[in-house]
Amino acid sequence: MADTRRTALITGASSGIGKETALALIQANYDVYGAARRINQMAEIVAAGGHSLELDITDEKSIASAATYIEEASGGIDLLINNAGYGCYGAVEDVPLEEARRQFEVNLFGLAYITRLVLPGMRKRGHGKIVNISSIGGKIYMPMGAWYHASKHAVEGFSDALRFEARPFGIDVIIIEPGLIQTHWSGIATDNMLTYSGGTAYDSAARKTTEMFRGLKGSDPRKVARIIVKAVSARKPRSRYAVGKYARPLLTLRKILPDRLYDWLLRKRIGE
Repeated sequence: MADTRRTALITGASSGIGKETALALIQANYDVYGAARRINQMAEIVAAGGHSLELDITDEKSIASAATYIEEASGGIDLLINNAGYGCYGAVEDVPLEEARRQFEVNLFGLAYITRLVLPGMRKRGHGKIVNISSIGGKIYMPMGAWYHASKHAVEGFSDALRFEARPFGIDVIIIEPGLIQTHWSGIATDNMLTYSGGTAYDSAARKTTEMFRGLKGSDPRKVARIIVKAVSARKPRSRYAVGKYARPLLTLRKILPDRLYDWLLRKRIGE
């Protein structure tokens, strides 16, 4: 009997949200391909019945190779989850533009390139789902996070426009907006922040913001994975889902508060 399972590709699947989503989709009977640079960290996905692929989201040849491999092996990609991303933190004055460009290469342009590659097949088959992992950082802002927030605001706008373009072809575009989640993200973000702004004119703000991040405890990434499975299983999914600790309260505050008051609350929170 032919395999009727839907095929899913997840980028950034070596840890955190990506890994847990891969495992949850395998349980939901998807044929799952986890993709990341660190292929040795996806053994759990393979053991659960999925596949692992080496993928550098900043390398177009690497992206094209992975997409072609899955198309040939499975006949097409039904579900793309663009999860790869990281947080470049540090004062605008301190972060090198080369690093700022890399932030966009990983968080936006890599996402866009792989999306472009899977769209023709989805159009041809008349169905598909594209899930872009944004962040509440695509709607709000925090100190020292200009480049990260800019990239996630861009993902939100990109996804909204793509949703209109893809809908006539039976393709859903879904935005996931995680709040604070227990992953390596905050450690990488704070390390970057101290690397770029420690010992500069922005040292105090960097250290206070780092303290704030380190004092917060996030939700289990499996909570995000469950929401993603729910979203992709829905006949008519919502355009965006906020999930995880602080997600809804912070999005609500940003929506109702004027900028000056929101800024004041941030200053109070980091102790300025």
